[in-house]
Amino acid sequence: MPSPEVKAKVTAQTHSLVAKLWNYCNVLRDNGMSTIEYVEQLSYLLFLKMVDEMVEDAWDDEVVTEIVPAGYDWKSLVSKRGVDLERHYRDILDTLGRHPGTTIGTIFAEAQNRITKPALLEKLVVELIGKEEWTVKGTDLKGDAYEGLLSKGASDTKTGAGQYFTPRALIDAMVDVVQPTPDDTIADPACGTGGFLIAAHSYLRTHHMHELDAEKRTSLQRGEHIMGNELVVGTARLAAMNMLLHGIGTSDSPSLVTVGDALAEKPSGRHASLVLANPPFGRKSAIAVIGQDGEVEKEDVQYDRDDFTATTTNKQLNFLQHIMSLTAVDGRAAVVLPDNVLFEGGAGEKIRRRLLDEFDLHTILRLPTGIFYAGGVKANVLFFDKQPPRADGKPHTAQTWIYDFRTGQHFTLKQRPLTRAHLDDFVAAYGPGEPRTARVPSESSDGPWQVFSYEELIARDKVNLDITWMKDPALGDADSGLAPEVIALEIIQELQAALVDFAAIAEALGEEVPADVAPE
Repeated sequence: MPSPEVKAKVTAQTHSLVAKLWNYCNVLRDNGMSTIEYVEQLSYLLFLKMVDEMVEDAWDDEVVTEIVPAGYDWKSLVSKRGVDLERHYRDILDTLGRHPGTTIGTIFAEAQNRITKPALLEKLVVELIGKEEWTVKGTDLKGDAYEGLLSKGASDTKTGAGQYFTPRALIDAMVDVVQPTPDDTIADPACGTGGFLIAAHSYLRTHHMHELDAEKRTSLQRGEHIMGNELVVGTARLAAMNMLLHGIGTSDSPSLVTVGDALAEKPSGRHASLVLANPPFGRKSAIAVIGQDGEVEKEDVQYDRDDFTATTTNKQLNFLQHIMSLTAVDGRAAVVLPDNVLFEGGAGEKIRRRLLDEFDLHTILRLPTGIFYAGGVKANVLFFDKQPPRADGKPHTAQTWIYDFRTGQHFTLKQRPLTRAHLDDFVAAYGPGEPRTARVPSESSDGPWQVFSYEELIARDKVNLDITWMKDPALGDADSGLAPEVIALEIIQELQAALVDFAAIAEALGEEVPADVAPE
Protein backbone atom coordinates (compact mmCIF):
# COMPACT_ATOMS: atom_id res chain seq x y z
CA MET A 1 0.00 0.00 0.00
CA PRO A 2 1.38 3.45 -0.88
CA SER A 3 2.31 5.75 1.99
CA PRO A 4 0.20 8.85 2.79
CA GLU A 5 2.98 11.01 1.34
CA VAL A 6 2.90 9.12 -1.97
CA LYS A 7 -0.89 9.29 -2.07
CA ALA A 8 -0.77 13.04 -1.46
CA LYS A 9 1.76 13.51 -4.24
CA VAL A 10 -0.30 11.46 -6.70
CA THR A 11 -3.42 13.41 -5.74
CA ALA A 12 -1.66 16.71 -6.33
CA GLN A 13 -0.33 15.52 -9.70
CA THR A 14 -3.78 14.28 -10.65
CA HIS A 15 -5.42 17.61 -9.80
CA SER A 16 -2.73 19.44 -11.78
CA LEU A 17 -3.28 17.26 -14.83
CA VAL A 18 -7.07 17.52 -14.60
CA ALA A 19 -6.78 21.31 -14.37
CA LYS A 20 -4.59 21.37 -17.47
CA LEU A 21 -7.00 19.16 -19.42
CA TRP A 22 -9.98 21.19 -18.22
CA ASN A 23 -8.37 24.45 -19.34
CA TYR A 24 -8.20 23.11 -22.88
CA CYS A 25 -11.76 21.91 -22.53
CA ASN A 26 -12.81 25.47 -21.75
CA VAL A 27 -11.08 26.69 -24.91
CA LEU A 28 -12.96 24.18 -27.02
CA ARG A 29 -16.27 24.86 -25.28
CA ASP A 30 -15.86 28.51 -26.19
CA ASN A 31 -15.79 27.32 -29.78
CA GLY A 32 -19.07 25.46 -29.59
CA MET A 33 -18.02 22.03 -28.30
CA SER A 34 -19.73 20.35 -25.35
CA THR A 35 -17.74 18.77 -22.55
CA ILE A 36 -18.62 15.24 -23.63
CA GLU A 37 -17.57 15.97 -27.22
CA TYR A 38 -14.29 17.34 -25.93
CA VAL A 39 -13.61 14.28 -23.77
CA GLU A 40 -14.33 12.07 -26.79
CA GLN A 41 -11.75 13.93 -28.87
CA LEU A 42 -9.31 13.77 -26.00
CA SER A 43 -9.83 9.99 -25.81
CA TYR A 44 -8.85 9.56 -29.46
CA LEU A 45 -5.71 11.62 -29.07
CA LEU A 46 -4.69 10.04 -25.76
CA PHE A 47 -5.01 6.60 -27.30
CA LEU A 48 -2.81 7.52 -30.27
CA LYS A 49 -0.19 9.06 -27.99
CA MET A 50 -0.16 6.03 -25.67
CA VAL A 51 0.28 3.64 -28.59
CA ASP A 52 3.14 5.77 -29.89
CA GLU A 53 4.91 5.57 -26.53
CA MET A 54 4.42 1.80 -26.49
CA VAL A 55 6.00 1.50 -29.94
CA GLU A 56 9.24 2.75 -28.41
CA ASP A 57 9.28 -0.40 -26.30
CA ALA A 58 10.58 -3.18 -28.52
CA TRP A 59 8.74 -5.78 -26.41
CA ASP A 60 5.41 -4.28 -27.46
CA ASP A 61 6.39 -3.15 -30.94
CA GLU A 62 5.00 -6.06 -32.96
CA VAL A 63 1.61 -5.98 -31.22
CA VAL A 64 1.18 -2.22 -31.45
CA THR A 65 2.12 -1.85 -35.10
CA GLU A 66 -0.55 -4.41 -35.99
CA ILE A 67 -3.18 -2.28 -34.22
CA VAL A 68 -2.34 1.12 -35.66
CA PRO A 69 -1.44 0.93 -39.36
CA ALA A 70 1.64 2.84 -40.45
CA GLY A 71 0.70 6.31 -41.62
CA TYR A 72 -2.33 6.49 -39.31
CA ASP A 73 -0.47 6.83 -36.02
CA TRP A 74 0.59 9.62 -33.67
CA LYS A 75 3.86 10.32 -35.51
CA SER A 76 2.01 10.81 -38.78
CA LEU A 77 -0.36 13.21 -37.03
CA VAL A 78 2.23 15.43 -35.33
CA SER A 79 4.24 15.65 -38.55
CA LYS A 80 1.50 17.78 -40.08
CA ARG A 81 0.19 21.26 -39.39
CA GLY A 82 -2.88 23.36 -40.07
CA VAL A 83 -5.44 22.11 -42.57
CA ASP A 84 -3.33 19.04 -43.42
CA LEU A 85 -3.35 18.04 -39.75
CA GLU A 86 -7.12 18.35 -39.50
CA ARG A 87 -7.68 16.39 -42.74
CA HIS A 88 -5.30 13.61 -41.69
CA TYR A 89 -6.94 13.39 -38.26
CA ARG A 90 -10.27 12.67 -39.93
CA ASP A 91 -8.64 9.92 -42.00
CA ILE A 92 -7.15 8.36 -38.83
CA LEU A 93 -10.51 8.31 -37.08
CA ASP A 94 -12.17 6.67 -40.07
CA THR A 95 -9.46 4.01 -40.41
CA LEU A 96 -9.22 3.05 -36.74
CA GLY A 97 -12.98 2.72 -36.41
CA ARG A 98 -12.81 -0.43 -38.56
CA HIS A 99 -11.81 -2.80 -35.73
CA PRO A 100 -15.15 -4.14 -34.47
CA GLY A 101 -15.16 -6.23 -31.31
CA THR A 102 -11.88 -4.86 -29.94
CA THR A 103 -11.10 -2.11 -27.47
CA ILE A 104 -9.75 0.09 -30.23
CA GLY A 105 -12.92 -0.52 -32.22
CA THR A 106 -15.07 0.57 -29.26
CA ILE A 107 -13.00 3.73 -28.72
CA PHE A 108 -13.12 4.79 -32.38
CA ALA A 109 -16.61 3.52 -33.29
CA GLU A 110 -18.46 6.13 -35.37
CA ALA A 111 -15.69 8.61 -34.46
CA GLN A 112 -15.92 12.08 -35.95
CA ASN A 113 -13.66 15.09 -35.67
CA ARG A 114 -15.41 17.86 -33.75
CA ILE A 115 -12.34 20.11 -33.60
CA THR A 116 -12.94 21.72 -36.95
CA LYS A 117 -10.59 24.66 -36.41
CA PRO A 118 -7.10 23.44 -37.41
CA ALA A 119 -5.33 25.88 -35.09
CA LEU A 120 -7.17 24.51 -32.05
CA LEU A 121 -6.46 20.91 -33.03
CA GLU A 122 -2.78 21.73 -33.51
CA LYS A 123 -2.64 23.42 -30.12
CA LEU A 124 -4.18 20.37 -28.45
CA VAL A 125 -1.92 17.87 -30.24
CA VAL A 126 1.35 19.75 -29.91
CA GLU A 127 1.05 21.72 -26.66
CA LEU A 128 -0.92 19.34 -24.40
CA ILE A 129 -1.04 15.71 -25.47
CA GLY A 130 2.34 15.82 -27.15
CA LYS A 131 4.12 17.09 -24.04
CA GLU A 132 2.74 14.46 -21.66
CA GLU A 133 4.03 10.90 -21.31
CA TRP A 134 1.03 8.69 -20.63
CA THR A 135 2.37 5.14 -20.52
CA VAL A 136 5.15 5.97 -18.05
CA LYS A 137 2.80 7.64 -15.59
CA GLY A 138 1.37 5.49 -12.83
CA THR A 139 -1.94 3.83 -13.61
CA ASP A 140 -3.60 5.63 -10.71
CA LEU A 141 -2.41 9.01 -11.94
CA LYS A 142 -3.43 8.81 -15.59
CA GLY A 143 -6.61 6.87 -14.84
CA ASP A 144 -7.70 9.17 -12.01
CA ALA A 145 -6.91 12.24 -14.13
CA TYR A 146 -9.18 10.98 -16.90
CA GLU A 147 -11.89 10.03 -14.40
CA GLY A 148 -11.54 13.46 -12.82
CA LEU A 149 -12.21 14.99 -16.21
CA LEU A 150 -15.29 12.78 -16.62
CA SER A 151 -16.47 13.90 -13.20
CA LYS A 152 -16.14 17.54 -14.21
CA GLY A 153 -17.92 16.74 -17.44
CA ALA A 154 -20.84 15.29 -15.48
CA SER A 155 -21.68 18.82 -14.36
CA ASP A 156 -22.41 19.74 -17.99
CA THR A 157 -26.15 19.40 -17.39
CA LYS A 158 -27.13 20.85 -20.77
CA THR A 159 -25.85 17.71 -22.51
CA GLY A 160 -27.20 15.31 -19.89
CA ALA A 161 -23.68 14.08 -19.13
CA GLY A 162 -24.48 13.58 -15.46
CA GLN A 163 -26.81 10.67 -16.18
CA TYR A 164 -23.76 8.50 -16.88
CA PHE A 165 -21.98 9.35 -13.65
CA THR A 166 -22.46 7.70 -10.25
CA PRO A 167 -20.72 9.40 -7.28
CA ARG A 168 -17.41 7.60 -6.72
CA ALA A 169 -17.94 7.65 -2.93
CA LEU A 170 -21.12 5.61 -3.34
CA ILE A 171 -19.45 3.22 -5.79
CA ASP A 172 -16.55 2.62 -3.43
CA ALA A 173 -18.85 1.90 -0.48
CA MET A 174 -20.89 -0.56 -2.54
CA VAL A 175 -17.76 -2.35 -3.71
CA ASP A 176 -16.32 -2.42 -0.18
CA VAL A 177 -19.36 -4.25 1.20
CA VAL A 178 -19.80 -6.80 -1.61
CA GLN A 179 -16.04 -7.59 -1.59
CA PRO A 180 -15.23 -8.78 -5.14
CA THR A 181 -13.04 -11.89 -5.38
CA PRO A 182 -10.67 -13.13 -8.14
CA ASP A 183 -13.21 -15.86 -8.93
CA ASP A 184 -15.99 -13.37 -9.67
CA THR A 185 -17.31 -12.53 -13.10
CA ILE A 186 -18.34 -8.90 -12.65
CA ALA A 187 -20.98 -7.27 -14.83
CA ASP A 188 -22.60 -3.88 -15.26
CA PRO A 189 -25.39 -3.90 -17.87
CA ALA A 190 -25.60 -0.08 -17.90
CA CYS A 191 -21.94 0.73 -17.30
CA GLY A 192 -21.86 4.41 -18.31
CA THR A 193 -18.22 5.48 -18.10
CA GLY A 194 -17.20 2.28 -16.30
CA GLY A 195 -17.04 3.47 -12.68
CA PHE A 196 -18.31 0.29 -11.03
CA LEU A 197 -16.08 -2.00 -13.11
CA ILE A 198 -13.00 0.12 -12.43
CA ALA A 199 -13.68 0.26 -8.68
CA ALA A 200 -14.22 -3.51 -8.51
CA HIS A 201 -11.00 -4.13 -10.42
CA SER A 202 -9.13 -1.73 -8.13
CA TYR A 203 -10.47 -3.63 -5.10
CA LEU A 204 -9.14 -6.89 -6.56
CA ARG A 205 -5.72 -5.38 -7.23
CA THR A 206 -5.49 -3.98 -3.71
CA HIS A 207 -6.77 -7.01 -1.79
CA HIS A 208 -5.91 -10.04 -3.94
CA MET A 209 -3.13 -9.32 -6.45
CA HIS A 210 -0.42 -10.59 -4.07
CA GLU A 211 -2.04 -14.02 -3.81
CA LEU A 212 -2.49 -14.66 -7.55
CA ASP A 213 -0.19 -16.69 -9.78
CA ALA A 214 1.16 -15.26 -13.05
CA GLU A 215 -1.68 -16.67 -15.16
CA LYS A 216 -4.40 -15.20 -12.97
CA ARG A 217 -2.61 -11.87 -12.77
CA THR A 218 -2.55 -11.69 -16.56
CA SER A 219 -6.23 -12.61 -16.70
CA LEU A 220 -7.01 -9.85 -14.19
CA GLN A 221 -4.99 -7.28 -16.13
CA ARG A 222 -6.72 -8.19 -19.39
CA GLY A 223 -10.11 -7.75 -17.76
CA GLU A 224 -11.27 -11.28 -18.55
CA HIS A 225 -13.47 -11.12 -15.44
CA ILE A 226 -15.36 -8.02 -16.60
CA MET A 227 -18.53 -7.65 -18.68
CA GLY A 228 -19.79 -4.14 -19.41
CA ASN A 229 -22.68 -3.02 -21.58
CA GLU A 230 -23.68 0.47 -22.63
CA LEU A 231 -26.51 1.68 -24.84
CA VAL A 232 -24.83 4.83 -26.16
CA VAL A 233 -21.82 4.48 -28.49
CA GLY A 234 -20.17 7.71 -27.32
CA THR A 235 -20.43 6.72 -23.66
CA ALA A 236 -19.10 3.23 -24.39
CA ARG A 237 -15.95 4.77 -25.86
CA LEU A 238 -15.44 6.79 -22.67
CA ALA A 239 -15.82 3.62 -20.61
CA ALA A 240 -13.35 1.71 -22.79
CA MET A 241 -10.78 4.51 -22.55
CA ASN A 242 -11.37 4.93 -18.82
CA MET A 243 -10.68 1.24 -18.19
CA LEU A 244 -7.65 1.24 -20.47
CA LEU A 245 -6.13 4.18 -18.59
CA HIS A 246 -6.78 2.34 -15.32
CA GLY A 247 -4.76 -0.61 -16.57
CA ILE A 248 -7.70 -2.86 -17.45
CA GLY A 249 -7.55 -4.66 -20.78
CA THR A 250 -5.37 -4.02 -23.81
CA SER A 251 -6.04 -2.05 -26.96
CA ASP A 252 -6.09 -5.13 -29.20
CA SER A 253 -7.99 -7.45 -26.85
CA PRO A 254 -11.74 -8.13 -27.14
CA SER A 255 -13.70 -5.11 -26.00
CA LEU A 256 -14.78 -5.19 -22.38
CA VAL A 257 -17.80 -3.06 -23.27
CA THR A 258 -20.51 -4.20 -25.66
CA VAL A 259 -22.80 -1.62 -27.22
CA GLY A 260 -26.54 -2.16 -27.40
CA ASP A 261 -29.76 -2.33 -25.42
CA ALA A 262 -29.22 -4.69 -22.49
CA LEU A 263 -32.97 -5.25 -22.27
CA ALA A 264 -33.34 -6.50 -25.84
CA GLU A 265 -32.71 -10.16 -25.05
CA LYS A 266 -32.10 -12.39 -22.08
CA PRO A 267 -28.50 -13.11 -21.04
CA SER A 268 -26.74 -15.82 -23.02
CA GLY A 269 -23.36 -17.35 -22.36
CA ARG A 270 -21.69 -16.20 -19.17
CA HIS A 271 -23.77 -15.06 -16.23
CA ALA A 272 -22.29 -12.79 -13.57
CA SER A 273 -21.45 -13.84 -10.04
CA LEU A 274 -21.44 -10.13 -9.13
CA VAL A 275 -23.58 -7.42 -10.71
CA LEU A 276 -22.95 -3.76 -9.86
CA ALA A 277 -25.13 -1.19 -11.60
CA ASN A 278 -26.89 2.14 -11.60
CA PRO A 279 -29.35 1.88 -14.51
CA PRO A 280 -30.22 5.20 -16.18
CA PHE A 281 -32.75 7.35 -14.37
CA GLY A 282 -36.04 7.90 -16.14
CA ARG A 283 -39.17 5.89 -15.63
CA LYS A 284 -40.91 5.90 -19.01
CA SER A 285 -39.67 4.05 -22.08
CA ALA A 286 -41.05 3.76 -25.62
CA ILE A 287 -40.19 0.07 -25.44
CA ALA A 288 -42.44 -2.46 -23.76
CA VAL A 289 -40.68 -5.56 -22.46
CA ILE A 290 -43.19 -8.40 -22.49
CA GLY A 291 -42.87 -10.76 -19.57
CA GLN A 292 -44.60 -13.98 -18.62
CA ASP A 293 -47.88 -12.19 -17.90
CA GLY A 294 -48.08 -11.10 -21.54
CA GLU A 295 -50.01 -7.91 -20.77
CA VAL A 296 -49.00 -5.03 -23.02
CA GLU A 297 -50.29 -1.84 -24.53
CA LYS A 298 -49.29 -0.86 -28.05
CA GLU A 299 -45.75 0.52 -28.13
CA ASP A 300 -43.35 1.47 -30.91
CA VAL A 301 -40.97 -1.37 -30.07
CA GLN A 302 -41.50 -4.54 -28.06
CA TYR A 303 -39.04 -7.06 -26.63
CA ASP A 304 -40.10 -10.56 -25.66
CA ARG A 305 -38.46 -11.68 -22.42
CA ASP A 306 -39.89 -14.95 -21.15
CA ASP A 307 -37.45 -14.70 -18.23
CA PHE A 308 -39.31 -11.62 -16.94
CA THR A 309 -42.15 -11.90 -14.47
CA ALA A 310 -44.01 -8.75 -15.48
CA THR A 311 -44.65 -6.62 -18.56
CA THR A 312 -43.89 -2.92 -18.15
CA THR A 313 -42.42 0.13 -19.86
CA ASN A 314 -40.78 1.23 -16.59
CA LYS A 315 -37.06 1.14 -17.41
CA GLN A 316 -35.86 0.62 -13.83
CA LEU A 317 -38.26 -2.27 -13.23
CA ASN A 318 -37.09 -3.86 -16.47
CA PHE A 319 -33.43 -3.38 -15.54
CA LEU A 320 -34.12 -4.97 -12.17
CA GLN A 321 -35.70 -7.97 -13.92
CA HIS A 322 -32.75 -8.14 -16.32
CA ILE A 323 -30.25 -8.08 -13.46
CA MET A 324 -32.19 -10.82 -11.69
CA SER A 325 -31.69 -12.94 -14.84
CA LEU A 326 -28.08 -11.86 -15.41
CA THR A 327 -26.99 -12.85 -11.89
CA ALA A 328 -25.69 -16.42 -11.67
CA VAL A 329 -27.01 -18.87 -9.09
CA ASP A 330 -25.10 -18.22 -5.84
CA GLY A 331 -24.23 -14.81 -7.24
CA ARG A 332 -24.97 -11.39 -5.73
CA ALA A 333 -26.02 -7.96 -6.92
CA ALA A 334 -25.91 -4.35 -5.72
CA VAL A 335 -28.11 -2.01 -7.76
CA VAL A 336 -29.01 1.69 -7.48
CA LEU A 337 -32.73 2.17 -8.16
CA PRO A 338 -35.19 5.05 -7.60
CA ASP A 339 -37.98 4.99 -5.04
CA ASN A 340 -40.71 4.10 -7.55
CA VAL A 341 -39.24 0.60 -7.86
CA LEU A 342 -40.02 0.09 -4.18
CA PHE A 343 -43.64 1.23 -4.19
CA GLU A 344 -45.14 1.12 -7.70
CA GLY A 345 -48.11 -1.23 -8.01
CA GLY A 346 -48.98 -3.62 -10.82
CA ALA A 347 -45.79 -4.88 -12.41
CA GLY A 348 -43.77 -3.42 -9.55
CA GLU A 349 -45.63 -5.49 -6.97
CA LYS A 350 -45.18 -8.69 -9.01
CA ILE A 351 -41.44 -8.09 -9.32
CA ARG A 352 -40.99 -7.30 -5.62
CA ARG A 353 -42.83 -10.48 -4.65
CA ARG A 354 -40.51 -12.49 -6.88
CA LEU A 355 -37.47 -10.67 -5.50
CA LEU A 356 -38.43 -11.55 -1.93
CA ASP A 357 -39.42 -15.14 -2.76
CA GLU A 358 -36.74 -16.27 -5.22
CA PHE A 359 -33.85 -14.05 -4.06
CA ASP A 360 -32.46 -13.01 -0.71
CA LEU A 361 -33.09 -9.25 -0.58
CA HIS A 362 -31.01 -8.82 2.54
CA THR A 363 -30.14 -5.09 2.53
CA ILE A 364 -31.53 -1.76 1.32
CA LEU A 365 -29.59 1.51 1.61
CA ARG A 366 -31.83 4.60 1.39
CA LEU A 367 -29.85 7.36 -0.32
CA PRO A 368 -30.18 11.11 0.27
CA THR A 369 -30.96 13.69 -2.37
CA GLY A 370 -28.26 16.05 -3.58
CA ILE A 371 -25.70 13.39 -4.59
CA PHE A 372 -26.79 12.84 -8.22
CA TYR A 373 -26.65 15.29 -11.09
CA ALA A 374 -30.21 14.42 -12.06
CA GLY A 375 -32.38 16.72 -9.94
CA GLY A 376 -35.07 15.45 -7.62
CA VAL A 377 -33.87 11.86 -7.54
CA LYS A 378 -34.67 9.74 -4.50
CA ALA A 379 -32.82 6.46 -4.83
CA ASN A 380 -31.80 3.34 -2.96
CA VAL A 381 -29.24 0.56 -3.25
CA LEU A 382 -30.73 -2.92 -3.28
CA PHE A 383 -28.39 -5.74 -2.23
CA PHE A 384 -29.61 -9.25 -3.04
CA ASP A 385 -28.31 -12.78 -3.58
CA LYS A 386 -29.52 -15.36 -6.09
CA GLN A 387 -29.86 -18.86 -4.72
CA PRO A 388 -31.16 -22.19 -6.07
CA PRO A 389 -34.81 -23.06 -5.39
CA ARG A 390 -35.46 -24.36 -1.89
CA ALA A 391 -36.77 -27.91 -1.57
CA ASP A 392 -39.33 -26.78 1.00
CA GLY A 393 -40.62 -23.99 -1.27
CA LYS A 394 -40.08 -21.31 1.37
CA PRO A 395 -38.98 -17.79 0.36
CA HIS A 396 -35.27 -17.06 0.28
CA THR A 397 -35.65 -13.68 2.01
CA ALA A 398 -35.99 -14.14 5.75
CA GLN A 399 -35.06 -10.60 6.79
CA THR A 400 -34.35 -7.33 5.04
CA TRP A 401 -32.12 -4.81 6.78
CA ILE A 402 -32.71 -1.17 5.87
CA TYR A 403 -30.21 1.62 6.51
CA ASP A 404 -31.76 5.09 6.32
CA PHE A 405 -28.96 7.31 5.08
CA ARG A 406 -31.52 9.81 3.80
CA THR A 407 -33.21 11.30 6.84
CA GLY A 408 -31.23 14.11 8.43
CA GLN A 409 -28.55 14.01 5.71
CA HIS A 410 -27.94 17.13 3.64
CA PHE A 411 -25.62 17.07 0.62
CA THR A 412 -24.99 19.31 -2.36
CA LEU A 413 -22.80 18.66 -5.39
CA LYS A 414 -20.49 21.57 -4.66
CA GLN A 415 -20.82 22.97 -1.11
CA ARG A 416 -21.11 19.61 0.68
CA PRO A 417 -20.46 16.71 -1.68
CA LEU A 418 -20.81 13.11 -0.56
CA THR A 419 -17.51 11.49 0.50
CA ARG A 420 -16.63 7.89 1.24
CA ALA A 421 -16.26 8.76 4.94
CA HIS A 422 -19.95 9.72 5.08
CA LEU A 423 -20.78 6.06 4.37
CA ASP A 424 -18.47 4.55 7.00
CA ASP A 425 -21.32 3.91 9.45
CA PHE A 426 -23.34 2.08 6.82
CA VAL A 427 -20.35 -0.09 5.85
CA ALA A 428 -19.72 -0.92 9.51
CA ALA A 429 -23.39 -1.82 10.06
CA TYR A 430 -23.43 -3.98 6.91
CA GLY A 431 -20.49 -5.98 8.28
CA PRO A 432 -18.74 -7.00 5.05
CA GLY A 433 -17.33 -10.50 5.32
CA GLU A 434 -19.28 -11.20 8.51
CA PRO A 435 -22.36 -13.45 8.77
CA ARG A 436 -25.56 -11.43 8.59
CA THR A 437 -26.72 -13.15 11.76
CA ALA A 438 -24.13 -11.01 13.55
CA ARG A 439 -25.86 -7.77 12.54
CA VAL A 440 -27.30 -5.64 15.34
CA PRO A 441 -30.00 -3.00 14.76
CA SER A 442 -29.68 0.55 16.08
CA GLU A 443 -30.13 0.79 19.84
CA SER A 444 -32.95 3.25 19.40
CA SER A 445 -36.13 2.27 17.58
CA ASP A 446 -35.79 5.43 15.50
CA GLY A 447 -32.14 4.77 14.64
CA PRO A 448 -31.00 4.42 11.00
CA TRP A 449 -30.39 0.62 10.97
CA GLN A 450 -33.49 -1.55 11.33
CA VAL A 451 -34.56 -5.06 10.31
CA PHE A 452 -37.88 -6.26 8.88
CA SER A 453 -39.06 -9.85 8.55
CA TYR A 454 -40.37 -11.39 5.33
CA GLU A 455 -43.81 -11.65 6.93
CA GLU A 456 -43.82 -7.91 7.71
CA LEU A 457 -42.77 -6.99 4.17
CA ILE A 458 -45.10 -9.29 2.28
CA ALA A 459 -48.06 -8.10 4.34
CA ARG A 460 -47.54 -4.45 3.39
CA ASP A 461 -49.94 -2.92 0.84
CA LYS A 462 -48.63 -3.82 -2.64
CA VAL A 463 -45.49 -5.17 -0.91
CA ASN A 464 -44.35 -1.56 -0.56
CA LEU A 465 -40.65 -1.56 0.42
CA ASP A 466 -40.41 2.24 0.65
CA ILE A 467 -40.29 2.18 4.44
CA THR A 468 -39.66 5.23 6.62
CA TRP A 469 -39.52 5.52 10.38
CA MET A 470 -37.17 8.44 11.10
CA LYS A 471 -37.97 12.13 11.37
CA ASP A 472 -35.64 14.74 9.91
CA PRO A 473 -34.64 16.98 12.85
CA ALA A 474 -34.08 19.92 10.53
CA LEU A 475 -37.77 19.94 9.57
CA GLY A 476 -38.87 20.78 13.09
CA ASP A 477 -35.88 22.73 14.36
CA ALA A 478 -35.39 26.30 13.24
CA ASP A 479 -31.99 26.23 14.92
CA SER A 480 -30.79 23.13 13.07
CA GLY A 481 -27.55 24.87 12.13
CA LEU A 482 -27.95 24.35 8.38
CA ALA A 483 -26.84 27.21 6.17
CA PRO A 484 -29.72 29.09 4.45
CA GLU A 485 -28.47 28.08 1.01
CA VAL A 486 -28.48 24.41 2.04
CA ILE A 487 -32.02 24.68 3.39
CA ALA A 488 -33.12 26.41 0.16
CA LEU A 489 -31.52 23.66 -1.92
CA GLU A 490 -33.19 20.99 0.22
CA ILE A 491 -36.57 22.60 -0.48
CA ILE A 492 -35.82 22.67 -4.23
CA GLN A 493 -34.80 19.02 -4.18
CA GLU A 494 -37.95 18.00 -2.31
CA LEU A 495 -40.11 19.92 -4.81
CA GLN A 496 -38.23 18.34 -7.73
CA ALA A 497 -38.72 14.87 -6.24
CA ALA A 498 -42.43 15.55 -5.71
CA LEU A 499 -42.75 16.73 -9.32
CA VAL A 500 -41.11 13.54 -10.57
CA ASP A 501 -43.49 11.42 -8.45
CA PHE A 502 -46.58 13.29 -9.68
CA ALA A 503 -45.37 13.01 -13.29
CA ALA A 504 -44.97 9.26 -12.83
CA ILE A 505 -48.53 9.01 -11.49
CA ALA A 506 -49.84 11.03 -14.45
CA GLU A 507 -48.03 8.72 -16.87
CA ALA A 508 -49.48 5.67 -15.14
CA LEU A 509 -52.96 7.17 -15.67
CA GLY A 510 -52.26 7.61 -19.37
CA GLU A 511 -51.67 11.35 -19.36
CA GLU A 512 -49.09 12.94 -21.65
CA VAL A 513 -46.45 14.59 -19.47
CA PRO A 514 -44.54 17.64 -20.81
CA ALA A 515 -40.90 16.88 -21.57
CA ASP A 516 -39.62 19.47 -19.11
CA VAL A 517 -41.26 17.71 -16.15
CA ALA A 518 -41.23 14.08 -17.31
CA PRO A 519 -39.30 11.75 -14.98
CA GLU A 520 -36.41 11.19 -17.38
